[in-house]
Amino acid sequence: MLQRDYTTSQLDVLEAEAIHIMREVAAEFERPCLLFSGGKDSIVMLRIAEKAFWPAAIPFPLMHVDTGHNFDEVIDFRDRRSGELGARLIVASVQDSIDQGRVVEDTGRRASRNRLQTTTLLDAIEEHEFDAVFGGARRDEEKARAKERVFSFRDDFGQWDPKNQRPELWNLYNARIRKGEHIRVFPLSNWTELDVWDYIRREGIEIPSIYFAHTRKVFERDGMLLPDSEVVQRGEDEPLFEAVVRYRTVGDMTCTGAVQSQAATVEEIIEEIAATRITERGATRADDRSSEAAMEDRKREGYF
Repeated sequence: MLQRDYTTSQLDVLEAEAIHIMREVAAEFERPCLLFSGGKDSIVMLRIAEKAFWPAAIPFPLMHVDTGHNFDEVIDFRDRRSGELGARLIVASVQDSIDQGRVVEDTGRRASRNRLQTTTLLDAIEEHEFDAVFGGARRDEEKARAKERVFSFRDDFGQWDPKNQRPELWNLYNARIRKGEHIRVFPLSNWTELDVWDYIRREGIEIPSIYFAHTRKVFERDGMLLPDSEVVQRGEDEPLFEAVVRYRTVGDMTCTGAVQSQAATVEEIIEEIAATRITERGATRADDRSSEAAMEDRKREGYF
C-alpha cells in the first residue's frame, strides 16, 4: 500500500504564511513594493514572491534605499538578480537627498548615512504613491520589533505608533488606509536568523559572497570589525589588519561589522549560528546597539 507523509515542516509553515501575506497584499493594495537590498532577508522575500505568483511575474516593483556606502558585492548581486527576474528596480538615493538639502550628512569618525535612509525612504514612498511596502524585519532582531504587527500601520507622516496598530486575529489583516497612509508588511515576522539560513539551504538560493568567510582588511572599533574603505573614517589608533571574516548582515559600511569566522558554506554558517548566543544585530550593527526605547523612537520617526 502506498504510504503518504502528510507532515509539514516548520519551514513549510513559515513559507506558506509568507506566501499568504504576499498574496493578501497583492489583492488588497493598489501600489505595493518590496524592499530589496541584496541582503539575505530580502533575497528570501524575493524567492517567496517568486513562488507566490509563479508562473506570472512578480506583480510589484523592487526598491532599494541606497546610502551610497554599500558593499560592492551586494550592489552587484542586487542589480544582477533583479535583472534575471525582469523585475523593475527603483533605487532611492540618500546622496540625492543630501544634494537636495533634504538631509544633512554627519561628519567625524563615526559619521554614518544609515539614519538618513528614513527621509529618503519616506520621500520615495510618497513619490511613487506606494501604499504597502514589504520589509524583511524579523522579531528576533531587537526588542522593538516584537511590538510590530505583520501589517504595520504608518500614518500620513510615515510614523509608527504602537498604540495605533490594528488587531491581527489569526491570519486576518486589516488593509484599510486613507490616502497618504501606508502599511509596512513583514512576511518574515515569525522567522529567525536560523530559519532564514535553513530556507536558503533548502531552496539552494544564491547569496552574495560577502556572507561567506573570506580574507579582508579590517580594523577594530568598540569590539566590532569594520572594513577598510574610503567611506569609513579610521583613526590613527585604529590600525588595519587582515582577518578571515564574514558578514552576518549587510548594510551601510560605516556601521556594519564583520565577525571572525571560518564558515565557508551555508551548512557551516548554520552550525555557527546555532551555537552563538549573540544576536545578529548586536554583533554586527553599531547603530543598533541602542536601548529598546531608542530603537522605538527611530521606528516612530519612520525608520524601517
